[in-house]
Amino acid sequence: MTTGLKKIAGLACAFALVTAAGCKRFGGGGSANPTTEDEKTLYTLGMLLGRNLGTFNLNASEVELVKAGLSDMVLKRPHKVDLDTYGPKVDALARKRGQERVEIEKQESKKYLEQAAREPGAVVSPSGMVFKTITPGTGATPSPTDRVTVQYEGKLTDGTVFDSSRKRNMPATFPLNGVIKCWTEGVGRMKVGEKAQLVCPSAIAYGDSGRPPTIPGGATLIFEVELMSIAPQNVASAPTPPVTLPPQGSGNKLQLSSPGKLHAPGAKK
Repeated sequence: MTTGLKKIAGLACAFALVTAAGCKRFGGGGSANPTTEDEKTLYTLGMLLGRNLGTFNLNASEVELVKAGLSDMVLKRPHKVDLDTYGPKVDALARKRGQERVEIEKQESKKYLEQAAREPGAVVSPSGMVFKTITPGTGATPSPTDRVTVQYEGKLTDGTVFDSSRKRNMPATFPLNGVIKCWTEGVGRMKVGEKAQLVCPSAIAYGDSGRPPTIPGGATLIFEVELMSIAPQNVASAPTPPVTLPPQGSGNKLQLSSPGKLHAPGAKK
């Protein structure tokens, strides 16, 4: 069994537990309304599992097929297909659906980038980044080798916040040449004290691979960044590892797939 298939099998087992628990507690319906703390926690587990299955881009009828397979396995009912025959096909379907989703994401992102470029004050760089100053700064501008400290929030084009140093009340410090190209370029044109919006096409962010399950492949990302300070060049400091940020804030420690860690906002691969 391949690594990808093992992950999916693990998800299925965990999802099956949620399904079984949901059937027992809520009566088996798809419109369960959790009320107790345990029920709310189980519902949240289902949300996390669903996010991990995002690669498949399932529609409503396909979700029902997945639920049917889970129920038949958990309740030891007769299987409608042979597991050994179709199990190996799951990885191929994941790859196919994943690539299809990347293309859809890029098309939607293209529309967003074109709209962002038309906003007053927006500047489009040769790389495709759309830069817009929100609040001007009066301090120095960093060079690519400087260490900078910023507050930031990152969103997908649908408005989903996937990371925020502000919510953690913990500014991020990192070498400017050690993060995604969009940040090296965008923050590199800011002045200390400035707040700006960086709209980053996937080519200078996380590319076609994304950072599942939080950032889909091909995604354009929107960052609001405040450049707080630049470390003095003449101050020696011990080497520090990249600032590692959890995929969905500090609260969600359960990761049922193996998403790549985000670095502030993403270390170069």
